[in-house]
Amino acid sequence: MQAIIDIEIVPCLSDNYAYLVRSGENCAVVDPSEAAPVKAALARRGWELTHILNTHHHLDHTGGNLALKQETGAIVVGPGKDAARIPGLDVGVDERTGWQFDGRKVEVLEVPAHTRGAITFVIDGNAFTGDTIFLMGCGRLFEGDPQMMWTSLSKLMLLADQTRIYCGHEYTESNGRFALSLEPGNRALQERMAQVGTVRAQAEPTVPSTMELEKRTNPFLRPDAAEIRKTLGMEKNTTVEVFGEIRARKDKF
Repeated sequence: MQAIIDIEIVPCLSDNYAYLVRSGENCAVVDPSEAAPVKAALARRGWELTHILNTHHHLDHTGGNLALKQETGAIVVGPGKDAARIPGLDVGVDERTGWQFDGRKVEVLEVPAHTRGAITFVIDGNAFTGDTIFLMGCGRLFEGDPQMMWTSLSKLMLLADQTRIYCGHEYTESNGRFALSLEPGNRALQERMAQVGTVRAQAEPTVPSTMELEKRTNPFLRPDAAEIRKTLGMEKNTTVEVFGEIRARKDKF
């Protein structure tokens, strides 16, 4: 019988999240921006690090790679198409290769736009999306355009509704305020923001979400919603045009 996946949220820097993912004798950390909080969490749980998973190359997701690898011998796994920018990369993966973790099949989704090599790891119904999907948000288009990001988000939206979304940052309150500026009549969004306010008042993480909840409340997944289109004055524009306008407005919000 396969071991149950155990996930520990590890706050890093000012608003980043790394994640410890343990199965059996294997323990991976997803996107360690710095080593110290990860080492403290490992010690607290009595776990030994075996793998480091990177969703993309940005330093606030890979800054702890080399120190953790040197201390533990952990294997670094990340986007093969961006191998030159992943510190200490041992195993490059893509959609074709996928990956295996403690005998589990791990789905790797290529989701470029925030960076050209961005990937999402899906482990037992848990999607580690890095900076592609945030809770009620999406990443800036540093190395892609609206069409590229919409294609990536559309791919992620094919995941099962119950898929849990673990993103790279605690941006949920700010994202939610922006979402309400576009779709103030969305009852699910109003209710979610009330819950988020309660959680953040206690300094607790808002992660994880679910894909179903994101599809109901995340404006970046809702460019065809009538109220959003009306707010933007873009009732007859294409989906990608509306998405691009949402992203442009969030950049200035």
